[in-house]
Amino acid sequence: MSSLQLLWFFLIGLLFSVFFFLEGFDYGVGMSLRVIARNERERGELMQAIGPHWDGNEVWLITAGGAMFASFPYWYASLFSGFYIILFLTLFALILRGVSFEFRAHALSAAGKKLWGWTLTIGSLCAPFLLGMMFTDLVKGMPLDAAGNIRGGFGDYVNLFSIVGGVAVTLLCLLHGLNFIRLKLTGDLRQRAQAVTKVLYPVLFVGLVVFAGLLMWQTDFFTARPVSSWILLVLIVLLSVIATFGAYRDKEVLSFIASGATLIGVVALLFNGLFPRVMVGNNPLYSILIENAASTEYTLGVMTIVAAILVPIVLAYTIWSYFVFNQRVRTKKVVSDK
Repeated sequence: MSSLQLLWFFLIGLLFSVFFFLEGFDYGVGMSLRVIARNERERGELMQAIGPHWDGNEVWLITAGGAMFASFPYWYASLFSGFYIILFLTLFALILRGVSFEFRAHALSAAGKKLWGWTLTIGSLCAPFLLGMMFTDLVKGMPLDAAGNIRGGFGDYVNLFSIVGGVAVTLLCLLHGLNFIRLKLTGDLRQRAQAVTKVLYPVLFVGLVVFAGLLMWQTDFFTARPVSSWILLVLIVLLSVIATFGAYRDKEVLSFIASGATLIGVVALLFNGLFPRVMVGNNPLYSILIENAASTEYTLGVMTIVAAILVPIVLAYTIWSYFVFNQRVRTKKVVSDK
């Protein structure tokens, strides 16, 4: 395995980490429309909180997929063909989310606004759940053949481990979104967001215990890479404890950073267990290794130069956009707005 191959495996993991940190709170806010909002006005305020950011945050998923296609085409081909249905449903969920912002803004009736508010909630719920299922299946192992094709049945994709993984990622995104709401909004919505986080964090710890147990049972993480796997797992739990402390002590910045870092920790744990493979086969002989899935050294070298130029520009623009829209959304009090 060359240094460029290792670099690009790390960079793809980093791109997915940035995606889940940024888009994770978008998903969480979308789900919160039916968790803490009590009327259409409040749902509009929640959508306003993520309005300047959601489409830019989704670009990181496209970037991660594009980087995978260019740097590890064999991985891309196996993953995207084998998980075609899950990725298609994820894309459909993302389309629902995207159109809901525009269509709700132009809806002329209360029923129309309610409909497109529901599409945002459903899309925000399904996307992280499906991505969580896919990544969990990816590290669990799939029935690969010698050509790298997945020959799986329904149970290979939908099983206890993948469902728990999907629920865990969804819950983490919901909590991350609630912490963002505490940062971004004022008034009743902020108070309700804090109250819900206090209820959900104990649930999260139960889920983490179940997920860790299944991870030990269903994967080779703790036999192939025991030290790094334990360190990352303990770090995830510690970050969740910090986020919980921030929720109970009303330290919103601390909660938001910790919940986002927890999502990054989950991605790091999965990529750490995946290494030095990119696809885990039920038959270890058919697992796809980094060195076998990578593009040529020349291609990776050119991509490294391009990334070194463009990524800092994209990061600078992202940071600038959040700085420009850093003001809180001021909520309005009304007697009734059902």
